[in-house]
Amino acid sequence: MLFRSIKTASAAAIALTLAACASTGNSASEDAMLEDNAMMAQEANMEKDSMMEGDMMDAPMVGGAAMYPSKTIVENASAADNLTTLVSLVKQAELVETLSGPGPFTVFAPTDSAFEMVPSDTISALTDPANKDMLTKVLTAHVISGKITSSDLADALEGKARYSATTVSGDTLTFYRMDGGIRVADENGTLAMIENADVMQSNGVVHVVNSVLVPK
Repeated sequence: MLFRSIKTASAAAIALTLAACASTGNSASEDAMLEDNAMMAQEANMEKDSMMEGDMMDAPMVGGAAMYPSKTIVENASAADNLTTLVSLVKQAELVETLSGPGPFTVFAPTDSAFEMVPSDTISALTDPANKDMLTKVLTAHVISGKITSSDLADALEGKARYSATTVSGDTLTFYRMDGGIRVADENGTLAMIENADVMQSNGVVHVVNSVLVPK
């Protein structure tokens, strides 16, 4: 009886010891997993912060706002306080989805001051819902399919007086070397100066110009 009692007590003690060990093992394992997860989260946050810092360093300013190369043409333009008219017209023409797409696109973006130089009756006509096709044509006359930087334009003008490119609207923009820089002209001969070149976007590049480029 005594032996049986001792044996039973020993078995119970062993069981308790094993249970405690198992409990301790599980706790250590869970702690290790939590620690690993915390380290992974910290590393991910550090990588994200590093990317954001790099993004900010590469972000030129347009209209008082940083233009992030990780954002789309529409996202960046919407933040610039000198491109409000252009953004409003893009929304009215229902081109937001298009210019938020993968592209790439090269956009010659007229400033608010550029639109102020357009006669008010012309603006009224463009913003008339009945003339949506006309508005779409004018806006897409500022867009070239593909990514064209100022260096690409300089290379295209090497040894030439001019270089022409077809826009998304099917119209023509012509580029010239003038006053130590590059000017762009519409089909009516209106010359625009590029105020901010090579503003990189996630889906292309924007060149901010000081005139509205109107097709014939």
